[in-house]
Amino acid sequence: MRPDAATAAIDEMVNGRGGVRPHWRGVLGALLGLEPGTLAARVRRLDEAAEEEGAAPHWRCDPVPLPLMASEFAALDAGLVQRARLLEALLADVYGPQAMLEGGWLPPALVHANPGYLRACRASLEGGAAPGRYLQTYAADLLRGPDGQWRVVADRTGGSLGIGYARESRRLLARVLPELFRVAPVRQLRPFFEAWQDALLAQGARSDGRAPVVAMLTPGPSDPHWPEHLALSRDLACALVEARDLTVRGGVLSIKTLEGLQPVDVLVRRVPGAGLDPLELPPGPQAGVAGLLDAARQGSVRILNHPGAAVVEAPAFAAFMPVLARRLLGEALLLPTTPTVWLADEGVPRMLAQGFDRWSVRPALDGSAPPAPLRSLSREARAAMEQSMAERPWAYAGSTSLAPSLAPCWAVKEGGLAPAPVVLRLFLMHDGEQWRMMPGGLARVVAVGEHMAETLPAGAVVKDVWVLSEGGGTIEGPGPAPGARVALRRGAGNLPSRVADDFFWLGRYVERLDAQARLGRAGLLRRARGAPLPRELAELEVLTRCLRAAGFDAAPPATPLEDQVRRSLLPRGSVGVTLAQVQRLIEALRDRLTVESHGAFTHALRAARGDAEQVESLDGLVHAMAGLQRLATTVAGVAAEGMVRGGGRLFLDLGRRVERGMLGGYVLATVLDQPPARMDGTLRMALELCDSAITYRSRYLSALQPAPALDLVLADTGNPRALAYQFEEAADLLERAGDPELAEVARAAVGRIGRLVDAVSRAADPAQAVSELPDALVGAGNEAAVLSDRITRRFFALLPKLQSVGLETA
Repeated sequence: MRPDAATAAIDEMVNGRGGVRPHWRGVLGALLGLEPGTLAARVRRLDEAAEEEGAAPHWRCDPVPLPLMASEFAALDAGLVQRARLLEALLADVYGPQAMLEGGWLPPALVHANPGYLRACRASLEGGAAPGRYLQTYAADLLRGPDGQWRVVADRTGGSLGIGYARESRRLLARVLPELFRVAPVRQLRPFFEAWQDALLAQGARSDGRAPVVAMLTPGPSDPHWPEHLALSRDLACALVEARDLTVRGGVLSIKTLEGLQPVDVLVRRVPGAGLDPLELPPGPQAGVAGLLDAARQGSVRILNHPGAAVVEAPAFAAFMPVLARRLLGEALLLPTTPTVWLADEGVPRMLAQGFDRWSVRPALDGSAPPAPLRSLSREARAAMEQSMAERPWAYAGSTSLAPSLAPCWAVKEGGLAPAPVVLRLFLMHDGEQWRMMPGGLARVVAVGEHMAETLPAGAVVKDVWVLSEGGGTIEGPGPAPGARVALRRGAGNLPSRVADDFFWLGRYVERLDAQARLGRAGLLRRARGAPLPRELAELEVLTRCLRAAGFDAAPPATPLEDQVRRSLLPRGSVGVTLAQVQRLIEALRDRLTVESHGAFTHALRAARGDAEQVESLDGLVHAMAGLQRLATTVAGVAAEGMVRGGGRLFLDLGRRVERGMLGGYVLATVLDQPPARMDGTLRMALELCDSAITYRSRYLSALQPAPALDLVLADTGNPRALAYQFEEAADLLERAGDPELAEVARAAVGRIGRLVDAVSRAADPAQAVSELPDALVGAGNEAAVLSDRITRRFFALLPKLQSVGLETA
């Protein structure tokens, strides 16, 4: 885009005389000052950085920010603070005395027929604790009309969706295009989030001296806005929880942790209010927390924002805002709303009929439905709309169609800058004393097919909003807030049970992939040697049975090994399903992993999946198996050096040890289930599959013998591939997790495995003694499976011990 041709068409960037606004000159100069092709490369890098952070494909960050002058921002600040005060007063009335309804200033149909109005929340006020503030955060969508005036398009009271994206957009832009920040004095966002965190802690302040616990309720990784929930929980230093992490006992909301129930004082919800409590509210797509409203009613937890706050987001409310401002605040609105009418008002249908082409109509109570421009309707559609409006006028709201201003944006197809319509979203937070507006925001680029009042569509392109400082003064955040002293912790007790369960199964699935890849690769390498010898044919048959013992898909008789491996890599094959589970768990645990750890996991997983798709040849299959082993090695290495001992690392390791112990017992039982005449080959395969062949040669420097070989793969607690090592490590981990009883169960298995090797060592015919071990090794694998069940019952399901005829059994 040439600056002399394009700037004249961009409303946000030019003044009324066609010149570039002063606050745009530095940004535009920095962008156009880049070498040809550099900006395109930076845009690609911006997309890559967003993907690394987990933002893509949920949203894209545009490389061109939207700057606002401090004076313009101050005017918006005053108008939105007033609007937040008005909405707070309106919610207090709607869920309280309902004076506006009784006085006729607000039609009852807009409240009682509104899906956002939660009657249970109004009933909960009777005889219970006061709800405190209805709004702790508030966001508004605005557009600049052709006259240069900002107008409110939509109020966002249910939740300030996008505020985390605004913070992430600033980080990404500063990381990839630092040149832009050198030409403009941009106000920082950090003080706002620090003040917000202090406000949350103040909301949960307790008289007993215990430090308040703040949690953020999210639908989970399946939600399209999960990356924002994750980023926001980190910025606010609060626990990110799902409904299944929470329970209400005795009127107190608590997180289910390994050491018991941890009370929650403040719950920042990122789920719709109607889905919070299945006992008192209609069931929603997401599971709620039974008894949550009762806990709020008793005052043991603050829910922010109020569960029923979204009632005032209905489009028809905009028609009554000027009157409500005068009645509730005694003030005129400082910031106008997009001209809106409710069709049930007297005279409105006639007004719409006279100026039909100037209006757009949408459902009065559904803010997610797009407005329909009446001028674009066909003759038949217009007649149908007029009939529906005449029959059900209360169900519709009309608004004048305003074209949003344009701003320079990166056009992906054209590979350059081009003007596009934008809608500005600004965010406010109440710090306990006053409303504060974030000195920045989010500008959504309105794509073809989207409407201006849309919440935040998946894959939206957003711009970082800059508020330019004046005077060059230093902006300082708040000082440290006084609070209760926190007790030192080094254990895993405060880890939510659901998170520990996810870490445990991540360890198990990764170890399962490693075992299957190790067995598959061993067999494929034998197939790659050409025509197999009789000994190799016998080994292939054993490896095929080992693969089935390790969870590989059953195959018809005589199916070549490479075909079995190739089928397992399909999305519905055993390996493909396990890879999908690993990916799901990595995303579910993202809030418990550092950016570097998560990046390492996802990079290795992406590489493994890519290798699994390139399996046309035998060499491709071998390479795919090696990729799975690299994934397992990456997880183990990151856990060893990048995770604190205890907590998630503890249960990740515990899952790996349980799975390796279980599969190790089954696989070694299969390998050793051979006639004594094949003992030499059997022992070599056992050493190969346990990565112990080199250790055996360096340790014994002699011919292969049963007792030394089996000691290395079964009983050597210094060999991380030995079967006894898995139970010994599991015992240590269980002791650190606080269950010495289960630790003793695991440690007892170590002794039994050692006695198996002693029996072989003392036998007159060691080869015959080895052939008698498979049943005992299957029993060891079963012991690991039972141990897994008991770990689940003890730490994840939080169930009491089983009782049988008055005796404790497990």
